[in-house]
Amino acid sequence: MTTTTTMLANSPSSNPSSSSTTASAVWITALVGAIAALGLWTKQQQQQRQQNNQKETKSGRRRSKSSSDDEFSDTISVEGSVMVTLPTWAIASLNSTSNSSSTTGIDFSRHYHTDQEMMSLAIHLSDRNISEDTGGPFGAAIFERHYPTPSSKNPEGKSYCKLVSIGMNRVVPLGNSTLHGEMIAIQLAQRKVGSFTLMLDVDGGDGSEHCGDGLFYDESREDLSKMLVEGGEEKENGGEDKDATTATTAATAKTTQMGGEKRKRQFELFTSCEPCAMCLGATLWSGVSRMVCGATKADAQAIGFDEGPVFEQSYEHLERCGVVVTRNVLREEAAKVLRRYGNSGLIYNR
Repeated sequence: MTTTTTMLANSPSSNPSSSSTTASAVWITALVGAIAALGLWTKQQQQQRQQNNQKETKSGRRRSKSSSDDEFSDTISVEGSVMVTLPTWAIASLNSTSNSSSTTGIDFSRHYHTDQEMMSLAIHLSDRNISEDTGGPFGAAIFERHYPTPSSKNPEGKSYCKLVSIGMNRVVPLGNSTLHGEMIAIQLAQRKVGSFTLMLDVDGGDGSEHCGDGLFYDESREDLSKMLVEGGEEKENGGEDKDATTATTAATAKTTQMGGEKRKRQFELFTSCEPCAMCLGATLWSGVSRMVCGATKADAQAIGFDEGPVFEQSYEHLERCGVVVTRNVLREEAAKVLRRYGNSGLIYNR
């Protein structure tokens, strides 16, 4: 009995101090477990948020299409934080089921044959932009030149252009100094083709829509430049261009045939005014094969715009890099839009 009593007296259940110690240990263990669980839950939430952000970013980079707009998209999302939008009037024109050059000037199905036709669209965009008070007096459009196989309807296989993208100045409405007309047209064109550059290889090489084997020349660039000047295709006065396709076909020969290089698709940028320093640099890096300008740097500066360090050497550098430059096409029509804006519009320099 004595031994038994002693054992009971030393048991944990009969020792208040021991019971208190045990309870404290249990609480500490529970607290540590709760903290660990909370940390695990927090980490899981962070991982989930990162996954959601990645999905949103990828979604923002994808081209947003509507059932009524298979040809073009009106919004760009850059890293989910910068939105570049066309004006509502332009979006309405793009979504219209009856895109007619006689009513909107924006027609993705039309075949363009002359520089004047394509420049007219760029000027239309600049003029409409200020009429609607949706930006500055500058418009741009990018076209792709196609080389069809000669047929009964087109025995000479003359090339034609189709509209790829449009752009107009959106600096003030969107509070973004980089949103010049050329910049928007370039961004939308590159997203449309799914590439950071428009210098893309021709698919196939069998006389398909983007090329015709018999229409690519293999003379040197020097001979081609001479051909253009003698043929009157490079006009500094913006006169009537009877055959704009000859100039572009010849000028792109080196990139399509010389040195065994793969032929390239030909994208041409038409801008209502000679580009500023920023847009000139973007033109170089965009991958376009040709740039055609309407009004001049002097016309823009006459109403107060600062076009930055753009010199004749700048255009010479573009030419050396393979970008054919044509200037003063419909200059007076383009300059008229600038002057109209200069009477009351905001001159937004730095």
